[in-house]
Formats: sequence, C-alpha cells, structure tokens
Amino acid sequence: MNILLLGSGGREHALAWKLAQSRLLSRTEDKFYAAPGNPGIAQHATCVALDTADHGAVIAFCDEHRIGLVVVGPEAPLVDGLADSLRAEGISVFGPSKAAAQLEGSKGFTKDLCERAGIPTAGYVRTASLAEATGALDRFAAPYVLKADGLAAGKGVVIAQTREEAETALADMFGGQFGAAGAEVVIEEFLEGEEASFFALTDGATILPCGTAQDHKRVGDGDTGPNTGGMGAYSPAKVLSPTLHGEVLKRIIAPTVRAMADEGMPYSGVLYAGLMLTEDGPKLIEYNARFGDPECQVLMMRMQSDLGELMLACAENRLGTCDPVQRSPRTALTVVMAANGYPATPEKGGTIDLADAEAGGAKVFHAGTRHSGDALVANGGRVLNVTAMGDSVTEAQAAAYAAVDAIDFPSGFCRRDIGWREMERERKGG
Repeated sequence: MNILLLGSGGREHALAWKLAQSRLLSRTEDKFYAAPGNPGIAQHATCVALDTADHGAVIAFCDEHRIGLVVVGPEAPLVDGLADSLRAEGISVFGPSKAAAQLEGSKGFTKDLCERAGIPTAGYVRTASLAEATGALDRFAAPYVLKADGLAAGKGVVIAQTREEAETALADMFGGQFGAAGAEVVIEEFLEGEEASFFALTDGATILPCGTAQDHKRVGDGDTGPNTGGMGAYSPAKVLSPTLHGEVLKRIIAPTVRAMADEGMPYSGVLYAGLMLTEDGPKLIEYNARFGDPECQVLMMRMQSDLGELMLACAENRLGTCDPVQRSPRTALTVVMAANGYPATPEKGGTIDLADAEAGGAKVFHAGTRHSGDALVANGGRVLNVTAMGDSVTEAQAAAYAAVDAIDFPSGFCRRDIGWREMERERKGG
C-alpha cells in the first residue's frame, strides 16, 4: 500500500518511524511519502512539497500516486476539514472530520458537549467579548483559568493568579494576542491535582486504549517559566492506576465517543484526553484530535502493535476486528532540545551534530530541523526529541540524558528534570 503522512514535526517523525515498520509497507512496491516532512522523516519516507491547506492539491497527489491511506499528523488540517475532502473522494484517511475535530478546535464546543453528556470537567463560562468575560470573573475565585477558544499552538491558556492579572490577560486575548483563536474565551474553574494524558484509537464505535503519558509544559526546571508546546514526556503515566484508567475510559472517553456518534459527528482517529486527577476523581481538561507532541514520541517507542494496520482499521470503520493495542511494559522518556530563546523568539540556524547521539540505543526524533548544505541546523523552537527506554523512569531518564549530552548543539537547551514526579515516587517506593 502507498501511504502519505502529513506534517513536519517531532510527532510526525515518530509516526513515520513507526509506520515504516508496518506490514502495509513491507513490499518493495509499497511507497511511503511525507509532506512536507523534515530531515528525520526523510530517513523513512520520500518527502514532497504539498500545501495541506490546498485540499485539491492533496487529492491530486493521492490520485496520481495511488495513495491507500493518508495520515494527518497536526491539528490544523483536521480542523480545516481536510479529512472530509479526502473521504469525499474515496480516499482512506486517519483523522477526524471537521465537525468531530471541534473537540480540539473549540474549547467551548467541548465544554458544552461535556455538560450535555455528563462528562466530569471543570466548571466554565463561554464569553464572546471583553466586557462579558470581565464580568464573568465574578463567578470564579483565583487563580483564574483563561482559554482562547480556538487553536493557539498549545499556548492559548493563561492561569492568572489575581483578578488584575486575569483582566490584563483577557484584554490581551480579545485584543488579538492569539488571533482568531481568541475571538471567544472560555473561563474555567481552577482544578487541583496532577495532570496526565490518556490516548485511545476509535473509529466512532470501537475504542482501543493506546497509552498514557505525562508531559512537562513549563520551559524551565521545576516547572518554572512560561508554558510551551511541551519540553518532555514519559510513558506510561503510572499515576493513572488500573482503577483510574478504567474510570477514565468509562466516564470520559466512552461517553464522548458515544455522544459524538449520537449527535451525527462520529469521531474517527486518535482521541487525546488531557486529564486532571483531582480528589473527586479524573476530570477532563481538554481534548486534542491528534497525537500529542512530544507524547507521541514515547507512545511510539512503546507500541508493539502494527500502527499502520490500526490506522487503516480506524479509517475503514473496522477497528472492532483488531486486537487490543500491545505496548512494552518498559518506560519511554523523551527530552525536548529547544533553540535558545524558545518559547519567545527561538534562535534559528544553529548547527547540530548527532553523530554519537544514538550509540547507546536512544532515538532522536527531528522536530524543527533542516539541512543547510551538508549541515543539519535548527529550524524551529523545539528542535529535537531525544527518546530512550528503561525499566523505570529513572533508568529511561538516565539513558535519554546520556544521549542529550552526546549531541553537539551549542545554540540549544533542554530541561534537566523530565520525569521528576515519577522519579520521586520511585525513590520513595524503593
């Protein structure tokens, strides 16, 4: 089968690495393409120039190259309805429809769905103007959780410690800080607890859990500094005990899939639930309509099932014929190496030498790189995802940082404490 993967980041490199191992690409005549890809993805697929916003161009490429499955990596093309355009032409695609992708594309849509379906989440108010939002603050106590309704590259959330900070943040949001994403703002009750992520594959009827993870959003050690797209992650999230895992599936994931189908928007693809583990049980923070980044990297390292076959089964509405997703019992941990200045103004163009990075068994996924002549250089904020396995978080972290230290990237930096919560638990347990 010929497969087309859309995207260019670390998530897509991890997907490309795993898809390249699929039986769907086992014959010499099977072709694997990626658009636009990156130097890491190019190790597994033929990279081509395609504008995912030009649905006609994507469809024409699929027709010309007899693509049997399109895998959409990032969220923007899904929210834009690319999956619908492909399905209308009879092309199998892994990823939800435009209507279903509202679970990520609109915070307010998801909160309203949760309210209708009785899914546990934080109390909230949807607001469409600065005056309305400022008045709605009266209904909440500090700290205030403010969310741009639309897509904001993972950076549209502000937690304001005081009323004054909240009012300033709201003025920024409605003033265009997040562009069209901030045309509406959701104000939420602040939830206390530990965060975790739950991932499931679904074709709109069958649900197959495919892993858990914990991300590290703040740019600095000790969870300090501004929020980012993610500075590292590990899987599994052992804080999600088997009991809590079952509760999330029963009270959050399954009701969501059922409600979407009942309302004429069946969800097909990967459903990524960001959770807060509160004293009252797990509550939904938000949904994403694609694999997380960098959570995807650790999920792919642990996945033992055939990713291509699972994705094709989702696309063809036959996930119920598949066995449960098999995962390694070991821990995977990834460290994001970012360019100096991230998340504000990252320094691009810094040279990178990966010659010895994978000598100890680690895997380096490219997130923001390009070639400049013969040199590999930084081409984004988050540049590399250095990923390793171990029998514990402590062991996986040591292996990942050994690989980090083998990389020559003078204009880059990373957090040095990825996995610290679980490592503390491991120490206490030991």
